[in-house]
Amino acid sequence: MNQRNPAISKGVDWSLIWIYLLLVVIGLLAVFGATYKEGDPIFQSFINFKTDYSKQLYFFGIALVLGLFILLTDSKFFPATANLWYAAGIFMLLLVFPFHSPIKGTESIIKLGSFNFQPAEFCKICVALALAKYLSRPDTDFTRTRSQLIATAIVVFPAILTVMQKETGLALVFFAFFLVMYREGLPSGILIIGMATGILVVSTLLLEKNTLALILTGLGLLVVYSMRRQIRRDKSLLFKIVALWFICVGIQRFGVPMIFKNLLAKHQVERIYSTIGRDVPAEYMKGEPGKPGVVAVNTADYNVKQSKIAIGSGGAFGKGLLKGTQTRYGFVPEQRTDFIFDTIGEGFGFVGSFVLLSVYLLLLFRIVAVAERQRSVFSRCYAYGVAAVFFFHIAVNVAMTVGLAPVIGIPLPFISYGGTSLLTFTILLFILIRLDADRQMVLR
Repeated sequence: MNQRNPAISKGVDWSLIWIYLLLVVIGLLAVFGATYKEGDPIFQSFINFKTDYSKQLYFFGIALVLGLFILLTDSKFFPATANLWYAAGIFMLLLVFPFHSPIKGTESIIKLGSFNFQPAEFCKICVALALAKYLSRPDTDFTRTRSQLIATAIVVFPAILTVMQKETGLALVFFAFFLVMYREGLPSGILIIGMATGILVVSTLLLEKNTLALILTGLGLLVVYSMRRQIRRDKSLLFKIVALWFICVGIQRFGVPMIFKNLLAKHQVERIYSTIGRDVPAEYMKGEPGKPGVVAVNTADYNVKQSKIAIGSGGAFGKGLLKGTQTRYGFVPEQRTDFIFDTIGEGFGFVGSFVLLSVYLLLLFRIVAVAERQRSVFSRCYAYGVAAVFFFHIAVNVAMTVGLAPVIGIPLPFISYGGTSLLTFTILLFILIRLDADRQMVLR
């Protein structure tokens, strides 16, 4: 009588399902703690579809139905339709441009009655499947530049469309898929170049232009001196070093200013400078003609300051659910979505936060373990894609709530309020569970 249906349970990694259920329950409690109004009947408010936590509960029910449907689907369906998923995802991203509803500065949402649908969230599933499909093709030689460029295009194209919809935060998530490419043979030098470019950009924000130019020149001369013997044998090395110096100075002098002036919105510039503890230079200010000077950091990082107060006030064991002052009285904007981690920190303290992060760490380790036991390249690549997306969301969301990363507005998986987010993460995870159930098969 207690025996599970073998058609569903055969080969299923139940540890992933239990971790998923635990995180969703924690998320429901967190949304409840952040949005519950005193005097509301708890049971009735949980089922009336008027409160945020009741809506999240309904979406959880839909997510479970979708999860069950995915577990009953033939695993061959996903590699067979991966390119169709990608085409559908791009089509929905394009639909946003004529049919979007501007909400809180973003143009990436389509309103369907009372439900807000964000195609950029859903497109993460499509990219994960399409990238896995391409990398698993027999004719894909990922040591060749052509294959690397095609894989990069699969990832970057939806990211560009998302940026055009003024949703830079979600666009950055797509770059997490480069971790999948690295696992499949992308040269480490490319990742090093990417990290070096990031360091150069941050240095450009922190240091005065001429000072950084002198530092770059000094580093260039040091490299030339240390490689003088190799340069004597191969004169082209000197040309490459000089070319690299020009590229770095070009990024510093022209690249970063162009991005900050023309591509980033004013609030995004303020958040970035707030994170590094600097005032916004007057040249980057927008929409305030005739106003010289800068915007002070203390007007740009209100959210983060309140977030730090909320988390810090929780102490070791927290104030308890529904007892946090920052949470209950709305001091932290976007408490139920971007800053939901504050509810955990204030309500359950350091211990509660540590437990939540430990559950996330267990989830990530389990996904990687599942990835490495796959016989199919498609399943392995998809699993690493899921791990990369989860890792990016968790790391950046938690980091931005404690002031270690700019506030870019991405949800905490299974915890933040939002139907699209919950359904997307559920589908991502359950497709992985379904593929793993047939891990002895070689899917293409």
